[in-house]
Amino acid sequence: MDIEIILEPDLHPNQVAELAVAAEKYGVRALWSSNYYQQWDAFLSLIPAAQQTSKILLGPLAVSPFEMHPLKMANALLTLNELSDGRAIIAVGAGGGTLGAMKFACEQDSCSGLKPFRIIRAIREAVEILLSASEKKFNLKYEGEIFNITRPYMQGFTWAKSARPKIYTCSTEPQMLRLGGQFADGLQMSDVAVPMLDGAMTNIQIGLEKRETPAEDFRISNFWAWHIKEDKEESFQEARRELVFRGSLLPPFSLHHFLTEDEAQIVIDNFNAGANNEFVKAYISRSGVIENVPESLVSKLVTDLSSAGDLSDIDRELDRFKQFKKRGMTDLSIRLFDEPMKGLKMIGEKILPALR
Repeated sequence: MDIEIILEPDLHPNQVAELAVAAEKYGVRALWSSNYYQQWDAFLSLIPAAQQTSKILLGPLAVSPFEMHPLKMANALLTLNELSDGRAIIAVGAGGGTLGAMKFACEQDSCSGLKPFRIIRAIREAVEILLSASEKKFNLKYEGEIFNITRPYMQGFTWAKSARPKIYTCSTEPQMLRLGGQFADGLQMSDVAVPMLDGAMTNIQIGLEKRETPAEDFRISNFWAWHIKEDKEESFQEARRELVFRGSLLPPFSLHHFLTEDEAQIVIDNFNAGANNEFVKAYISRSGVIENVPESLVSKLVTDLSSAGDLSDIDRELDRFKQFKKRGMTDLSIRLFDEPMKGLKMIGEKILPALR
């Protein structure tokens, strides 16, 4: 199982390049720049890294077809691919907070003039457009249910000379897992813990079996939050702060894997409390203090849904990662937070050698 790194979106592109150089030396397979609408551009942030590295794959994660038209997405991706000599990757996803900020969503029977929100179909069409452009299928138009390229590509992307970039979907729930398996080069799950993995792999296999031609080197990866530090309390403070973003809580699809019914209800009540969402407050205040949820329950969520603790906990995390590998994951995308170079050093020296 290979290791990939996902970076915070607030890093200066020069910092991204510095981390990419170090990651390449450790043998990290890929480096992802997080795509947040209020931070550095995820494509442009990777240009210095492309210029200063030669092996590591580079790409933005996740890009929504509702924030960036797939044709312009292809243009940006192929530009990055040329500047990196064929090392570009991309993960196409729903859009999350970006779509909320753009008010690009609608409730059933109340769309206020917007098209119905059909994210699964939109991602499928985005992947098809990206593949068509990347495979130099020039002078083709695209007629989809959501996206249309009514004029042919004309001269196409004739300047694109490198091997085509790899295109992933951001897939965690069943329909998206099947979609990624059927159409993409690979997929990125989010916060899928060991008890959830067998079900996820089943849905991926359903998608793979629907492909017109067998996939070559299909990659199955998983976003995983890394908070291990020398100071355990500092680690748990960071992990508690970031719990609001753990995929198994947004919305709480998978709590039954970890919590009793009563424990899950406490989490759900505090998550669905609107302006009183205690998980959001812990993030915004940067305190990591989650009121109204017992500390023992918060610690259980942190331990089950992320890697947290001090250096003595690394063996436990290695056991977890080996379970990921055993169940069919080809890659693990480790998300770094505060002091990313320290986190990368720990992963490069403690995790990568043990997983080879």
